[in-house]
Amino acid sequence: MTRSSLHERIRADVERKIITGRWLAGRRIPFEHELMRQYGCARMTVSKALSALAQAGLIDRRRRAGTFVSRLPVHSAVLTIPDIQSAIEQRGDTYSYELLSRSVWRRGSTDAMVNQLAGAPDAIVLHCRHLASGTPFALEHRAISLQAVPDAASVDFAVLAPGAWLVANVLWTRAEHRISALAANARTARWLDLRRGAPCLALQRQTWRNSTDITAVQQIFPAPLFDLVARFTPGTRASQPASTRDGRSLTERARQRRTG
Repeated sequence: MTRSSLHERIRADVERKIITGRWLAGRRIPFEHELMRQYGCARMTVSKALSALAQAGLIDRRRRAGTFVSRLPVHSAVLTIPDIQSAIEQRGDTYSYELLSRSVWRRGSTDAMVNQLAGAPDAIVLHCRHLASGTPFALEHRAISLQAVPDAASVDFAVLAPGAWLVANVLWTRAEHRISALAANARTARWLDLRRGAPCLALQRQTWRNSTDITAVQQIFPAPLFDLVARFTPGTRASQPASTRDGRSLTERARQRRTG
């Protein structure tokens, strides 16, 4: 294993322990000399891994005191992040997924999703389709920053849906979610088996880890399959959970959780 790949392994191991909650906020992680002994490497290799984690906001390096898991901001708002597979299975249908295309874009891309990731020099762009018992249910257009999520470069997204993989592997601290109506253009109509101009619901979301862009995604649903429900009480901010047409709510709290 090269020194370069070893520092990535150390970074990934520490990040995984933080994401899974094995190492909680405020915990001191092993000193550099302890990690050097554990991985059999030089201090420079360990330092490079820890620097990447600190830049991502996952750890806080304190001179003399050591390195600690960051106390990430807690957001009290409720954020709607539809779990498409669960929504389909709750309807009694069989979920399936198709990767339509995968490409890597560099800074200056003309791709709208990539351009939303302002701080990302490189991004993976994915076009996917989610199906319910073989019938098109949602079309997905997603960009993932390779600066924030370098492991995404080696993931086989022909097998794993990107949203599910991100939820399981990548921590986020802030998100923006937009909901809009649109008429299906020729491409959308073709992949969703609709007539051109048919009404659709578009869910557009962007997530960050502190100030670092992670992913931007647009998911388009045929209008008859999706609606929105808002539940709130006097004196509280409204939450906007999305639900499938059978009325099941699909919400997730945005507090030190993972992106999807």
